[in-house]
Amino acid sequence: MEEPATRELEMSLSDGTSDDEMPSTLPAEGSHSGSIRKGCDPFAQTQRSKLQHRRARINQQINKEMRMRAGAENLFRATTNNKVKETVALELSFVNSNLQLLKEELEELNSNMEVYQTDSEAINVPMIPLGLKETKEVDFTVSIQDFICEHYGEDSSLYDKEIKELMELRQAMRTPSRNQAGLELLMEYYNQLYYLDQRFFPQHRNLGVQFHWYDSLTGVPSCQRTLAFEKGSVLFNIGALYTQIGARQDRSVTAGIDRAVDAFQRAAGAFNYLKENFSNAPSLDMSGPSLCMLVRLMIAQVQECVFERVTLITQDTHFTSQLRLAQEAARVSDVYMLVQQTMTQPLMKDYVPFSWASMVQVKSEHFRALSHYYAAVALCDHTLSAEEDEGDEEAEKAFLQFYVNVPAGPPLSQVLRDPEQRRKLGKAHLRRAVMRHEEAMRVHSLCKILRKMDILQDVLSLTHKRSLDKYSELDREDDFDETAEAPEIQSQTHQKPEITPINFSTVQVTDVFRRLGPLSVFCARARWGPVRVICLQRREGGLGLTLRGDSPVLVAGVVPGGCAAEAGLREGDYIVAVDGQDCKWAKHGEVVQMLKSCSDRGAELSVVTLHSHDTQQVERRAVMLSLGSDKENARQRLLGGAKGQSSASLLNWNKKKKREGGGVTKRLGSTFSLSFGSIRDTEAMY
Repeated sequence: MEEPATRELEMSLSDGTSDDEMPSTLPAEGSHSGSIRKGCDPFAQTQRSKLQHRRARINQQINKEMRMRAGAENLFRATTNNKVKETVALELSFVNSNLQLLKEELEELNSNMEVYQTDSEAINVPMIPLGLKETKEVDFTVSIQDFICEHYGEDSSLYDKEIKELMELRQAMRTPSRNQAGLELLMEYYNQLYYLDQRFFPQHRNLGVQFHWYDSLTGVPSCQRTLAFEKGSVLFNIGALYTQIGARQDRSVTAGIDRAVDAFQRAAGAFNYLKENFSNAPSLDMSGPSLCMLVRLMIAQVQECVFERVTLITQDTHFTSQLRLAQEAARVSDVYMLVQQTMTQPLMKDYVPFSWASMVQVKSEHFRALSHYYAAVALCDHTLSAEEDEGDEEAEKAFLQFYVNVPAGPPLSQVLRDPEQRRKLGKAHLRRAVMRHEEAMRVHSLCKILRKMDILQDVLSLTHKRSLDKYSELDREDDFDETAEAPEIQSQTHQKPEITPINFSTVQVTDVFRRLGPLSVFCARARWGPVRVICLQRREGGLGLTLRGDSPVLVAGVVPGGCAAEAGLREGDYIVAVDGQDCKWAKHGEVVQMLKSCSDRGAELSVVTLHSHDTQQVERRAVMLSLGSDKENARQRLLGGAKGQSSASLLNWNKKKKREGGGVTKRLGSTFSLSFGSIRDTEAMY
């Protein structure tokens, strides 16, 4: 597949679910076997794992059929033999039929919402979760080994353990558990991708590793070599996992509703970040319209949870309480109607599963019916006293603001105190409620997948019967007046949904390839000469060099004619080893102690020189980080979950980092020094 020109703005989608068990066995405390977070057992035969295996099988079949279709189309265009063309055309018709059947089967799996719902016996309208994306295994071994040898000039076999750890982390990431541990596993891998990008992905070259992901709803495969594709896919999986966690909460209690609200808001944050920071999506599921639809769907489900919470905490049957329930229900109906409009856009109409669109329409009608029902209850079951009091004034004020437009007929204040007028208006609301309930049941009956959801059928039937019973209670034999049309209810909510950004800094992570050295110098975007071995012989006047900073220590100056100068040491060199002992991460004092402890035979230094090959920004950052500022450690603390730290620096893949100045001046192309005012206490001559 042809890759877009902008390497940081690419992504894709696939849909695979994971098992519900606890994570697999953890390593013993104090061991160094990599991440302590493990994925679920892929062979556990739970409902969700069976669903994942079926989805994976269908994805593979779709991939096979698409390859066959591509080959047949190429042959059809290339051949001039009419008989061959007829044969190929016939084969193409069979392939297209198979693809259509496979996509329909995949759509039914993707619409299997009951697997993700809570086990609670409470009757709630089911939520719409997303399945996790499917991806193929990736073998980093050869590509990373070649890059380490070529770019870093080291023996790649020394990093076999790190490569294995990275691949095990990615394998575990494919099957996260449906809880906080699963989220942390995905976030850990996502944070690790930051280091992987810095270590092995130069700005104008890819590593050669291909990342395969499947479209979540159609199963169409996408393959790209850029790491941004992997990042976007993992981030989407984080959002999808949040939707599963939100859908499984027990919403019969306020604590469960609060957890569901938090999960759906964080899912909206993940999808919204993708929408704002990625473009040129290789598949529809990660396109702008699709992500916009998902954000709105999550917000609608949050609003539904808010309504359920209000219903739970509203114990009294006061007039104003019922009006508030009616307005909350109207608000839920409005946001689902907005989702429905998004799903009917040209790009989304034929892409979104029919069951999703049907469910959204059912909910829009269902909650509109509930709003009219609660309005009728408020009007017919509660009367105001003849004397004015503070409660009646509050009720009248709420009722005057209850409708979108003032209805024709008597003033609302008069209706409020006339029992017969209230009965008639309440009956009109119930008539609208029954009509909306019946429309919801009609839409529900048209979708085969929704008809299989018993709990949804129960909810619709119960609420429809309740409205009918209330209407029969208000209906009179001598009531020959035509029922008026109930006015539209003004939607309102006491809690607006929020899009909660994901804070990746809460998950501790350590650079897997930390032994390569500090990222300030040893990264894919920096260029330096080959490692040089310098043999220093101590003289009476010392070694003749000036050292500055740490991790790694910089040769800030060389005395002309001194021991270091004669041995070939240059200003701007970084000391990476002393007598064969690696010191890339060594502090200033530790390197000095190594040099002082050398015997009369002298010291053998391994040094590298940073070149200005890519951007001055990278090199300035490299020098500044070597001057004892310990910013690399600050970066480690950020990824380690330091409290109060923002995750913005982890996520701004497409934004330029601020230049770090501080008195840095460029000298002679490949060496750097500081102005006199910037000399630190860590600089000393030896």
